[in-house]
Amino acid sequence: MWARLHSFWPAISQHHSLLGRFCSTSSSARNVSFPRPATRYPSFGLVFDIDGVIARGRDVIPAAVQAFHELVDAQGHFRVPTTFVTNASNTLKYHKAEQLSEWLGIPISSDQVVMAHSPLKWFTQYHNKHVLVSGQGPVEAIALNLGFTNVCTIDAFRRQFPALDVVDHSRRTWMTVPSNASFPPIEAVVLLGEPVRWETSLQLLVDVLMSNGLPLYRVDQPPLPHLPVLGCNMDLQWMAGAPMPRFGHGAFLTCLEALYKKITGYTLTYSALVGKPCEITYHYAVSKVEAQAIKAGNVNPIRHIYCIGDNVNADVFGANLYNEFLQNRATPEPVPQQRNYSLVNRDGTLKEHRSRAERCFSVLVQTGVHFGPGGERKWESDHSPRDFLPVDERLLQPDFDCRDVLDAIHLIFERESFVS
Repeated sequence: MWARLHSFWPAISQHHSLLGRFCSTSSSARNVSFPRPATRYPSFGLVFDIDGVIARGRDVIPAAVQAFHELVDAQGHFRVPTTFVTNASNTLKYHKAEQLSEWLGIPISSDQVVMAHSPLKWFTQYHNKHVLVSGQGPVEAIALNLGFTNVCTIDAFRRQFPALDVVDHSRRTWMTVPSNASFPPIEAVVLLGEPVRWETSLQLLVDVLMSNGLPLYRVDQPPLPHLPVLGCNMDLQWMAGAPMPRFGHGAFLTCLEALYKKITGYTLTYSALVGKPCEITYHYAVSKVEAQAIKAGNVNPIRHIYCIGDNVNADVFGANLYNEFLQNRATPEPVPQQRNYSLVNRDGTLKEHRSRAERCFSVLVQTGVHFGPGGERKWESDHSPRDFLPVDERLLQPDFDCRDVLDAIHLIFERESFVS
């Protein structure tokens, strides 16, 4: 795959002056400087996580409000191209933009928000398939907004096949109710986020995968390969208002993977994975950052991207993975263990966007998942998604380690010689 990537990039990469590989420790990274005169148009952009960085649950972190008021001018316009990237998948992005605007007291556009599912807009080869969508919130509206045209929710599928959902005794159908034999087979599965009733979704998803989309009859041998599975949001945990992190969609995916393996003897495979830490999510977010810069009349290319988050296994790992891509796209040697559902179309070209970014920096803040009692840091690589293992421990080390998002903004402004 990377051989194809490298054949695609030479014409572009010859114009790039790459800045080298990132420092493996935050202390050494802080000593690296890139002096340049202050300018009205910055040559850097910002990518913010939300949970654990801006808010915990519904409680806004006070430092975030001050930080974002330093990012806008007197008219409320962003002085630096900014995108918010969340692994949440339970709402439409304009609702998330409204929530952010209320929290921060400044106008946030839906064009500045990237949900975990947002890059699925680029996977057009699945948009006309009959897809089964799992998650919570307005999942059908989310799928339609992404470009899918033939959507079936778990609840709708359950009504078509009432005998399948029997774990909850109170929901069992005691009278014999036939399944809908005229129901068109499911052709792909879209896993937006963790559902409310895990047992129902787990049972029905395994049924669909084992029956090739139509669970009307007993299956002795599951199809190989199984239907395409598109997964969003691989966070094992996330930080809400509780003192300890909560289960995320990554926990649900772990259950689904284990059950499918246990029942069939085969490994569940993904045709696409999006959301952090997938490189394609950062590729998509950077495209939004660069679009904002162009819209604002910025004639300077965005060279540096700073990704600010609280989760080592999602935010830091993902930003460092994307930086690996930026650094290696101009080199002739292929990079091992890259996934075939990341940045590449089937014909070997990159999806949609050709970024001019040269360097992606990871910034860890101490207000969320990875800052425990007494200040100990947790770097467990086994919290990373199954498909990203084994993990190079260097990719779990942030370039910068900051107290909170305000501290991070001050650090970035100082490094970029940007007038605060």
